[in-house]
Amino acid sequence: MKIAIRVDASAQIGTGHVKRSLSLAEALRTLGAEVRFVTRALGIDSVGMIAGAGFERTVLLAPPGSVFTPDPAVPHSAWAEVSFERDIEGICEALADFAPDWVVLDSYAFDARWHEAVREKLGCKIAQIDDLADRALACDLLIDHTFAPDHRAKYAEVLPRSARLLGGPRYGLLGAAYADAPRYAFHEDVRSVGIFMGGVDAGSHSLGVLDALDAIGFEGAVEVVATSANPHLGDLRERVAARVGTKLSLDLPDLAAFFARHDLQVGAGGGASWERCCIGVPTLLVVVAPNQMSVAPLLAEAGIAAFAPDPSPETLASELKALINDAPARRSLTAKSRELVDGLGATRAALGILAGSLLVRPASLEDARMMFDWRGDAATRAVSLESDELVWDDHLAWLTRVLEDPARQLFVGEIGRRPVGVIRFDFSEEARAEVSLYLDPALHGLGLGPHLLLAGEAAADAAIVDATVLEGNRPSQRLFEHCGYTQTAPTTWLKHRLPSVHAKL
Repeated sequence: MKIAIRVDASAQIGTGHVKRSLSLAEALRTLGAEVRFVTRALGIDSVGMIAGAGFERTVLLAPPGSVFTPDPAVPHSAWAEVSFERDIEGICEALADFAPDWVVLDSYAFDARWHEAVREKLGCKIAQIDDLADRALACDLLIDHTFAPDHRAKYAEVLPRSARLLGGPRYGLLGAAYADAPRYAFHEDVRSVGIFMGGVDAGSHSLGVLDALDAIGFEGAVEVVATSANPHLGDLRERVAARVGTKLSLDLPDLAAFFARHDLQVGAGGGASWERCCIGVPTLLVVVAPNQMSVAPLLAEAGIAAFAPDPSPETLASELKALINDAPARRSLTAKSRELVDGLGATRAALGILAGSLLVRPASLEDARMMFDWRGDAATRAVSLESDELVWDDHLAWLTRVLEDPARQLFVGEIGRRPVGVIRFDFSEEARAEVSLYLDPALHGLGLGPHLLLAGEAAADAAIVDATVLEGNRPSQRLFEHCGYTQTAPTTWLKHRLPSVHAKL
């Protein structure tokens, strides 16, 4: 599949949008997609950031003009520095030869009109990365990796019900390194503090955190992370050089190791929040932008992170002192944050986009361990007709029998080279079979089920397919309904794929 990603960076926007889009792009590329970025120069070298991650064929749109009137219907339209009409014209012209299957938009500056026009002109689907829900949207897929009690309710007034919604930190758009990165090892004392206030830190809040640490007399080591896009970099260098035990790290390729090596992190309540959660480091989130107020207080209420409602040195000093002196509270933050984010979110989001490319291949004995782990998972067994725990030797013997039986067909569904599910057809007649399927338990909720079922049906080529579903398993019932099955009894379903020649005889 061909995927285009439209994203910008500026002093006002920050660099977080580019960073999370790059995480998604990396996952898409790993799964076999061809990815092309489209960006506009708005004061930060977004092209350089993208190229540095290995995406060379970035399209640079024409620079903004001197006259631009923000759209009152879109609260953040000024961030684009061009009208939505001009952006539509530019991206459609830039991507005409690329012919993308999907365009991913990571911008708060455009609304449903952008989605509808780009979809129509390029003949593609639209995915939107968002967390504000502050304007009308008309995308086919929405990715919101922030924390919220109910994402469907959050977008109820602005998103069509038909759109797929991947909501929550389970879809955190983190770099590939986070999935296997070393986690923070808890320590009773705060020996050192890490500070990262965003890729730009236009408000110079890093200096405010240093002031707060001075105010409480913190004598441990301090590491401040910044980027070359920081407009206050000169002042920050000077302050760090004059402060004992403090160092500045600039333009780190990823922050996983930085987050893991300090006993307390202080950071802006943006996208890096999910990176800190994944590493499991106790964190004081600082709200430095209005949109962060929709997430940071919820994380604090859930005991996932501490929260400073404003970045004043006085507030920071009070919150820092309380955290440093409360080891049990920090231990609890570590445990709860790790439960929220596992580092596979970008892969999940990419699989959600690429679901339509799912193919099946014949299973083999080399798939035995993978199938054993998936089929033996508690979530899979809970909705299976046979819910007993699996025994490895029994499973291996069963798989051998299935692979040798000409009346049974067993397939593995894949996107790119990533296995995502298993589907089996047991033939009772030449053209009639019963189907059974399950997904990788880590990939539930991505909309992969229908694609696995339909791809399996095509490969098995049965004219009549039967299915048995537990009465309380509503997700599976919806799956079969969606794929054209008719319920014939409380637990049985039937599909006529083709007119059955055998039935006529």
